[in-house]
Amino acid sequence: MTAWRSCEKGLTMLDVRALCKNFGGIQAVDQCSFKVEHGSITALIGPNGAGKTTAFNCISRTMAPSAGEVWLDGERIDQLRPHKITKRGLSRTFQISRNLADMTVLENVICQARVGGFRDLFKPAMAPDEIEKAMGILDFLGITRIAHEDGSNLSFGQKKLMDLAALLMSDPKIILLDEPAGGVNPTLLEQIIGHIRKLNDQGLTVLIVEHNMDLIMRLSHHVVVMAQGTVIADGTPDEVQNDPAVLEAYLGGAMEDAA
Repeated sequence: MTAWRSCEKGLTMLDVRALCKNFGGIQAVDQCSFKVEHGSITALIGPNGAGKTTAFNCISRTMAPSAGEVWLDGERIDQLRPHKITKRGLSRTFQISRNLADMTVLENVICQARVGGFRDLFKPAMAPDEIEKAMGILDFLGITRIAHEDGSNLSFGQKKLMDLAALLMSDPKIILLDEPAGGVNPTLLEQIIGHIRKLNDQGLTVLIVEHNMDLIMRLSHHVVVMAQGTVIADGTPDEVQNDPAVLEAYLGGAMEDAA
């Protein structure tokens, strides 16, 4: 399998500056700023409605931000098209798998990974080098046995692994994972955690949106907490879980729901 792009730890890879996104009168993301260091596993957490996924969408440009800037390795990317951002080394998954049900896992992995625009229309459906690369990634993730299985036959957890495989096909230097643990059984969840750790050990930087706090505290080096569209805390897992503002954001929301 292709080695991940090397990185120097301690330097900033992703720099989100005063990011904003509004939908009419609703301010979903409001002056959101944080950094992700090279070689880190950083978590973006917060109560429901905090703006985490919207921030992800703006960073990856699947949604245009209303204001603010996003920098990747010293290059501004918030005005680029999504496939151009992928070419520069940033790839992301989605909460709900975007697999094509009538295609096999192998076909999905190759199809989803292409970022050449119109030029891809003139390529063969699956070139030999793409098949070899995809099979190497499926082997790394331990799912070669389902390579020729239709996407419609997969479990929710298998779809998550297929999405991760497609993401790795672009040789990213940073991956954005949107709720990788959502709907996954405990056994498969441990496998996914192991894969993320192994990828990070090999030099891949990771930014995760996740509600599973046990996973976040076990896996992350750094945690960014959002509430009401803005960052309210930023630090190590131990620091943020004892931060009064974080406790208020979570417990306050729980109390309101109970009321």
